[in-house]
Amino acid sequence: MKLQFAGVAVLAMMAAACTTTESATTTASAAPPAPPAAQASAPTPPATPTPPPAPTPPAGPPPLQVANPTYITIPMEITINKPVAEVWARIGKYCDIGEWFQIPGGCKMTSGVEGEVGSVRSVGAEILVGKTQYSYTYTQPVREGRPYNLYHGTLEARPVDASTTRLLYTLIYDNSLVPGDAAAKQAEIDRRRAVFEGAMKNMKTLAEGGVLPPRS
Repeated sequence: MKLQFAGVAVLAMMAAACTTTESATTTASAAPPAPPAAQASAPTPPATPTPPPAPTPPAGPPPLQVANPTYITIPMEITINKPVAEVWARIGKYCDIGEWFQIPGGCKMTSGVEGEVGSVRSVGAEILVGKTQYSYTYTQPVREGRPYNLYHGTLEARPVDASTTRLLYTLIYDNSLVPGDAAAKQAEIDRRRAVFEGAMKNMKTLAEGGVLPPRS
């Protein structure tokens, strides 16, 4: 009888132990997992600043319209036996060219005031670009489809003494635009000189009180 009771007691103890172990296991399984250790992040390197754009170099001037111009001058002069003021009053007005050049139809002002800088005369559409008491300088305008030869002319009266005047006429332009060889270019200079020297003889005649013969 005692042995039987003892066996029952042992079984009861074993059952209790199993129950305790199972309860501990269940409790352990139900516990939430521990959070993972935080991983250390590498420091972010500072951003490299963007360099400013390189300055744009200034654009150079456009190429010349005429690559190799040849500017020539044609100086001319004549002596007039009259005081400078009288000479200029007779032949020095901007549109007097119509008379001493004997231009058919004469000359008229198409823009501005006679004798003022910036005025334009009908002869060659020439613009007055400079003047003094006894001189003026003019140029011709740029023409569409034609290289500009920078043509300028200056008419000037200089007193020699109280009764004598030296009249000067100077032309300047780009002779490289004249077609042909050097001989052709020189022939063009000679032709132009002859035309203007003839006009200067006409100015002398008019300034000294003469009358021009009809143009031939």
